[in-house]
Amino acid sequence: MDSIVQPAATEQQSSSRNRLLLTVYTAAIFVSALLLFSVQPLFTKMVLPRLGGSPAVWSVAMVFFQSLLLAGYAYAHLLMQARGRIVPVAVHLVLLIAAFATLPLGIAAAYGEPPASGYAIWLLGLFAVSIGLPFFALAANNPLLQAWFVRTGHPAGHDPYFLYASSNIGSFLALLSYPFLLEPMFTLQMQNRFWTGGYALLILLIGACGLLLLRSPRLAVVDAQTEEVNAPAPNLLMRLRWIFLAAVPSGLLIAVTAHISTDVAAAPLLWVLPLSLYLLTWVIVFQSRPLLPHKWMLMLQPVAIAGVVVLLAFGGEQNLLLTLGGHQLCFFVIAMACHGELARTRPAARYLTGFYVALSFGGMVGGLFAGLVAPYAFSWIAEYPILIALAALCRPYANERLAGIVKWYWLALAALALALVAPSTTTGGLSTWFEDHRVWVAGAVGVLAALLALILNAGRWKIFATVALALALIRVYPADEGRVTTVRSFFGVHKIVVTPGGYFHVLMHGTTIHGAERFRNNDGTPVAGRPEPITYYHKDGGIGQAVSAIRERKGAPLKVAAIGVGSGTLACAAEPGENWKFFEIDQSMVDAARDPRNFRYISSCMPDMKPVIGDARLTFAKEPDGAYDLVIVDAYSSDAIPIHLATEEAMKIYKDKLAPHGAVVMHVSNRHLDLETVVVGIADANDLKSWVFNEDSGRDGDYIFSTDVVISAREEADIGRLASSKQWEQTEADDRARVWTDDYSNILGALYRRWKDGE
Repeated sequence: MDSIVQPAATEQQSSSRNRLLLTVYTAAIFVSALLLFSVQPLFTKMVLPRLGGSPAVWSVAMVFFQSLLLAGYAYAHLLMQARGRIVPVAVHLVLLIAAFATLPLGIAAAYGEPPASGYAIWLLGLFAVSIGLPFFALAANNPLLQAWFVRTGHPAGHDPYFLYASSNIGSFLALLSYPFLLEPMFTLQMQNRFWTGGYALLILLIGACGLLLLRSPRLAVVDAQTEEVNAPAPNLLMRLRWIFLAAVPSGLLIAVTAHISTDVAAAPLLWVLPLSLYLLTWVIVFQSRPLLPHKWMLMLQPVAIAGVVVLLAFGGEQNLLLTLGGHQLCFFVIAMACHGELARTRPAARYLTGFYVALSFGGMVGGLFAGLVAPYAFSWIAEYPILIALAALCRPYANERLAGIVKWYWLALAALALALVAPSTTTGGLSTWFEDHRVWVAGAVGVLAALLALILNAGRWKIFATVALALALIRVYPADEGRVTTVRSFFGVHKIVVTPGGYFHVLMHGTTIHGAERFRNNDGTPVAGRPEPITYYHKDGGIGQAVSAIRERKGAPLKVAAIGVGSGTLACAAEPGENWKFFEIDQSMVDAARDPRNFRYISSCMPDMKPVIGDARLTFAKEPDGAYDLVIVDAYSSDAIPIHLATEEAMKIYKDKLAPHGAVVMHVSNRHLDLETVVVGIADANDLKSWVFNEDSGRDGDYIFSTDVVISAREEADIGRLASSKQWEQTEADDRARVWTDDYSNILGALYRRWKDGE
């Protein structure tokens, strides 16, 4: 009887132990992933104000995190070479405790103001010194805990990759919860406290994992080492393939993020969406039975690539749903195909840590290309189409159907390229037709690539070449009319467009016009004399009326601070004897505006202008209090004012610099965000009254635009005749909208209010 009961009891104990092992290890990996991917938007948001809220901050942050992820994976790989079990457990717990001693998160004291140049290197140093150790310790957890799990002797230890899916579920939830839960509900300080508490919990969980490993039967270690002993080691070609398959979607992640965030806002909400999709692909492909089979994704991948070609040719930035949805859906499919190939070719468990090192190295390479190399190598966003073309090479080897036809394809493609590109060297006729039908021309070639893959099962190099031709056609026949010059810096890509006939020069960032100047009259003669301010700055618009009213109220020359140079239009809003001081973060923008071949505002109206270079929150704060009659805030990041310039603390700085009867004017025109409510709220928090400009002159056309402007002042008399103007409406703060501070902002709420107003 005892012989029957004893084995049953032993089996029950083993089953309980296995359940405990699985629960503790899954929980540790899940919590580690939550912390790993919630710290990215949290700390990046803390850093944003140092560099003008530029989307490039997120790109550099991604490069840093991917690089440190590689370091963490390499550390885990080396640590698991130790023969004993005590050394890996003890070393890693000491590292975690040392990292915990550096918390809570904060920007290192040595990193006050950014330098005049070299922002990317400065940012990498800031991240390394401020959060390098805690992130490094977190980065090692996923491969390290999986390797420990294999050595516990758990029945599922022979294929522990399902734990990678658990890790990415945690990462996915962390990123989604940030913009939809954490950012709208909690301040940065409270988020930091939660994160520190989570880190303490993780140390306890990893300690439990280590204890379970040490208490596992010693035989389990031998079993783990001899598991699939005959499985061949991955060769160099396979490792290079893994690196490439990881690099392309990693680089695309940064390129897509930059593309969609340019025309909305530099905010975690828009950054975490593509990163969440990126992580979701890892979750799906490493499931034992993927929800979306890999063969489906391989079929859809060329369709997604063709979709990006059409979207880039069409230019859907005017449509928020198209910009956010279309590009991200295509990115998701492409990443699924790449990561599915990685999952399909994953090695036996004994080579697990080396596999993760290859993945993280590829991720770092892709991030370095898109985040650091491309901004300096190209004057436009070339990395996005380049990576889209390279995605075609991520397809597996194919046995081509109808090989007799396909072998002539290279000759046919060369002839097609010649026929389509040659007209671009001419003017009028066929060239004009191609420019007018660029969506159809480029789209048709992109669809041809998809058909090659789906119908003929063509080789990846043929698909790559066809996609490259389609993307080249978009560049050869640009959507912008007239001559285009691009200026790229850390803060983005600006386009200077000379319209057909040379009538106007237009400054654009993404699809947002930042300024324009008329160079020729309607009869074709050159415009002589002092340039007339147009676009948002014409005399009948909100900014023009505000300047005129404050000047009239004072009855003397004004002293004005203008945050943002743009094309230099406001230089011609100044009158003789007035003192206007400009603040600009991007030196390349100042250089472009100074060049009379681009714009004549500065050269004609204020040739001695010496803008203060740097982020306005840092540079303007150094100005003497009570010095300015008018502060104009017009610092756009594409279609949005950088968030840190629209907080309660920022408005306090503006107010402190105002003369006793001065006023603050903020330009809040925006297609996607309701910034009027935000500005009225931060003004009210500083005991300022606000008036909103809600009517324009009706002169839209010839680059004269309707504008949304908020003027804030201590008293009604301070804004002169604007207080009684029908075009200006005094507006109270909305009690339902929480005031934005340096510690709190809610992009989702601003998006919702704009959407609701547009219904």
